[in-house]
Amino acid sequence: MSTQESGGERPLVGVVLVSHSGPVAESVAALAVGLAGGGAEAPVAAAGGAPDGGLGTSAELIAEAAHRVDRGAGVAVLVDLGSAVLTVKALIAEGDELPPGSRLVDAPFVEGAVAAVVTASAGADLDAVAAAAGEAYGYRKE
Repeated sequence: MSTQESGGERPLVGVVLVSHSGPVAESVAALAVGLAGGGAEAPVAAAGGAPDGGLGTSAELIAEAAHRVDRGAGVAVLVDLGSAVLTVKALIAEGDELPPGSRLVDAPFVEGAVAAVVTASAGADLDAVAAAAGEAYGYRKE
C-alpha cells in the first residue's frame, strides 16, 4: 500500500511496515493512514510476507517498498518480529539495497506505525519520526 509516490512533491520521510504476514502489513498501513486523517501526506508502503504470499519476510519486497516511498528525506522501517529485524539490518549493512537514509526504527508495530505516519505527514525529519514511533512504547492502556 502506498499513499503517494515520489514526484516533485516536498521531501517527506517515507514509512515502510514490515510484517511476516502480507495482510497484517497491509492492515496496519491502512490503520495508520486512516488514523493520520485518512489522507496522510507521508508515503506509506507495506512489505509483508514472502514473495509467494506465505508467511515470512522478503528482502526484495522490503527494498522495493523502501524505494517506492523514498522522497529524499529518509525512510523509517518498522517491523513486527525477530527475523524481520534481521532482514532489515542485513539490507542496511549491505549499504546499497535501501535508499540512503533508511533506518530501522525500534518501536511497537501498530502504535509506532501510527505515530510514524502522523509525524512524517506533518513534515518532521527522520529523527523526529523515529522518536515519535519509539515513544509509543510508553503508551499506557490502563
